[in-house]
Amino acid sequence: MSYRTEKSSLFQGHPYSPADVFMSDMSLEDVKSLFLEVLNNGIHGICFSLYEDGQKPGDIISDDQITRRIKILKPYVKWIRTFSTTEGNELIPAIACEHGLRTMVGAWLGNDKEKNELELENLVQLCQDGFVDIAAVGNEVLYRNDLSIEDLMESIKYVKSQVPDIQVGYVDAYYEFGRHPQLVDVCDVVLANYYPFWEGTHFQDSLDHLHHMHQQTVAAANGKKIIVTETGWPSRGENIKSAFPDPIFAIKYFINAQLN
Repeated sequence: MSYRTEKSSLFQGHPYSPADVFMSDMSLEDVKSLFLEVLNNGIHGICFSLYEDGQKPGDIISDDQITRRIKILKPYVKWIRTFSTTEGNELIPAIACEHGLRTMVGAWLGNDKEKNELELENLVQLCQDGFVDIAAVGNEVLYRNDLSIEDLMESIKYVKSQVPDIQVGYVDAYYEFGRHPQLVDVCDVVLANYYPFWEGTHFQDSLDHLHHMHQQTVAAANGKKIIVTETGWPSRGENIKSAFPDPIFAIKYFINAQLN
């Protein structure tokens, strides 16, 4: 997800979290130990990347490679989320189910109509085959301006008509649901991405900002179930305003996101 100035929620930090949220009195080794404790206790779910070194979207991935990566994640998660139903991604749900994981399966929608149709048909088929717990029709389509809200909603409605027993939603930055209440109306579940870093928030304000994002989503969701589909803090890269990437910040943010 890329940063755009005009997309910022204009959050102003008001630190009120307990000091231990920032683990300032803990040694580096203690922070790392806490991270491993949280991870080993298990997290709800994770966005699944099927790519290994040297690979990129567009490469065709085998079921053997997917299985290797599923086995790495299996001890730590209950759910995995996928982003596409082509180029090997369509193999992930069945393999995940074989290993006892639940699935949020995404159809990648862009500005290629034929590719969109294939993604949607494959998603419907995976649902009908029993490999999908939640269907995600599109990922940050509005954020990228790839489709109009009308075209996006038609895709969501189509999938819902084909798989009436499966929860269907759409993934985007949290503020898009407040801007498009008609999108909330057509979704069974609201799938929201929260990134304080990309809005230039100082790490010490990150947990407060995360809560702020969620409250905006709650207000937009009108009582519908919300799932946080993405969040995190980068370990390296360029800073955004007051937000600086840092390996320790990334670890601490993970802990905070899981425990708070």
